[in-house]
Amino acid sequence: MAVPEPIEPQRLGDYLAVMSRAVFQAGLSWKTIETRWNDYLRLFEGFDPHVVASFDSSDVERILDDGGVVRTYRKVVATVDNAKAMLELDREHGGFRNYLRSFDSYASLAADLRKRFKFLGELSAYYFLFRVGEPVPRFENWEKGIPGDHPRMREMVALAREKGTSPERPSA
Repeated sequence: MAVPEPIEPQRLGDYLAVMSRAVFQAGLSWKTIETRWNDYLRLFEGFDPHVVASFDSSDVERILDDGGVVRTYRKVVATVDNAKAMLELDREHGGFRNYLRSFDSYASLAADLRKRFKFLGELSAYYFLFRVGEPVPRFENWEKGIPGDHPRMREMVALAREKGTSPERPSA
């Protein structure tokens, strides 16, 4: 299975896609979501936040009834709510990247993300920020404060380091 690599977001939908992947992967094996990712892209219209934010209950039912995705009602609804929150922050800050860079530390940004976005916990926030190329603490330091073992995250960070694309901050 391929390990997700950091990306250079080109549009707001890139941020929503990475965040949504983090949300849907939470509590599941990464492979479960990866093998169905094209269905997620199709059902969520490429994660265009303007489109996803307009989804109503019939769209949620359409997604759940399709069979191409893991049927988790709360995560589908969270994706719609997260699209709305992302659009709001994009407007307020003149760009979502500006919002992400308006914090003086990883800890304050991660806390704000977890407060504003649904189903985004400690691990998902790190995954999201790492994947979109925002500075994150060195994984070995950050991992010490997060319960459990995170072999896929460890593998993702190691791969990015090998390729020289790791957005880790030297100290944090």
